[in-house]
Amino acid sequence: MTLIEALDYAAVVVFAITGALAASRAQLDIVGFAFVASLTAVGGGTMRDLLLKRDAVFWVENTNYIFFAVLAAFVVFFAAHLFESRLKALMWLDAVALAVAVSAGTGVAMELDQLPQVVIIMGIATGCFGGLMRDVVCNEVPLVLKQGELYASAAFAGAFAAVIASFITPSPLAITAACAATTFVLRAGSLKFGWSLPVYKSRPPRA
Repeated sequence: MTLIEALDYAAVVVFAITGALAASRAQLDIVGFAFVASLTAVGGGTMRDLLLKRDAVFWVENTNYIFFAVLAAFVVFFAAHLFESRLKALMWLDAVALAVAVSAGTGVAMELDQLPQVVIIMGIATGCFGGLMRDVVCNEVPLVLKQGELYASAAFAGAFAAVIASFITPSPLAITAACAATTFVLRAGSLKFGWSLPVYKSRPPRA
């Protein structure tokens, strides 16, 4: 198993768990759990592979990804009640999934020798689109659009860190570590300490 495959598997499983937790908050049935979990798990990677015109979308080429996503959904269906706060668990698991998925997105783009700006965009897309789909389907305000949250900005910073690291070292492991650590630290800081960027505030019209 390559590093990219390992990252894709990790992102699929963790994002699937967040999707299933969102389904539990929406009180869906077991099929709904599997659907939301799978959509969340492969949404970002699918967008990445389509934009990069890879030979095959990763989960079409290897259906084990869907198997693990559905398995995670079933586990959460029977265990969701054990979480004291499903929203809190969802937020922190999503932070982990974001860090892993951004790393996978940047890694795939780098393997295909894409330009640095494309690498950054693929990292953001892979990290954000699955969670965006999950929140829209479950009628939640998407985390990526919540006021003051470091989410897309954390993904951008992580992907940018990967690009910078690639100029310093050829080691894929070091590049992945720089990307994942930057993304997770910023997202965790937003959750734990309220880190945020300034938001636009409209001004009243002049008289």
